[in-house]
Amino acid sequence: MRGNIINRTKYLLLAGGVGAAKFVKGIASVVDQEDIAIVVNTGDDIDLFGLKICPDLDIITYTLAGVVDDQKGWGFQDESFNCLNILSKYYGIGWFNAGDKDLATHIFRTDLIAKGFNKYEATQAITQKLGIKARIVPMCNEEFQTYIQTPSGTMHFEEYFIKERCEPRVIKIEFRGNKNARPIKAIFDYIKSAERIIICPSNPIVSIGTILSVLGIKEALKNAHKKVIAISPIIKGATLKGPADKLMEALGHEASCVGVAKYYQDIISHFVIDSEDYDRKIEIDNLGIQAHCFDTIMKDQKKKEDLARFVLDLEL
Repeated sequence: MRGNIINRTKYLLLAGGVGAAKFVKGIASVVDQEDIAIVVNTGDDIDLFGLKICPDLDIITYTLAGVVDDQKGWGFQDESFNCLNILSKYYGIGWFNAGDKDLATHIFRTDLIAKGFNKYEATQAITQKLGIKARIVPMCNEEFQTYIQTPSGTMHFEEYFIKERCEPRVIKIEFRGNKNARPIKAIFDYIKSAERIIICPSNPIVSIGTILSVLGIKEALKNAHKKVIAISPIIKGATLKGPADKLMEALGHEASCVGVAKYYQDIISHFVIDSEDYDRKIEIDNLGIQAHCFDTIMKDQKKKEDLARFVLDLEL
């Protein structure tokens, strides 16, 4: 099951969250999956019920396998929650919504890791079992978890996101484990070989910022910045889903497409913003980044594919 690492790719994506999964579904529909490699955030990973749970890896995996619940954007289609109902009684944890099929993935991953597989190898085993041709790569094998400090205490990002619904004020964001994290070696090969590198419309701080914090990745992207394109997850100062705007502001960044462009300024040459933000285009151009306007709201499959084609057709 461990297989060999394929070190070349045509398209490299950096991803995390539902917005990224939507874009992944679009690009996987217009190009061959075998031409895609995806580096995925693992800062959301959490240990619950004795299981290794990797939310962003699973969202991308289920999306490419064609089994994701499109209404929720995560988890399996046609889920039941019988196991979770009993686990909640045993553990007193009822806020994490893991369905029965989803729990099977967590059990399989945890079993593989207990047998000596690392996170990368376990991910390859899962994707192979589900028939996925794209290469899905966790940003690192080491333990790496994102914590949010609020007035009422510090909590794991998943608890902040799901249980607290992103409502508490954010005082500080902590990346626990980033100093010891080392990128999967293939990531550097993918950065060098890719024709274009696409930063998906993910949360810049806790989905992409985590990846960039892993030793060497940001520097490698700087060296390849002429072929790096990012897509803004913020439209007219707000996100469609998730707390990207709130977390940007908590770290002193403007919650706008311009703020995201500045956050990525050292590593991108092109930036796709929503047509609604056309009036901010010149500010991004003045940063030395070529801004492009398009409809980035992926409300259906056609919109996902249209955005993917637009990004793939940009002249670098």
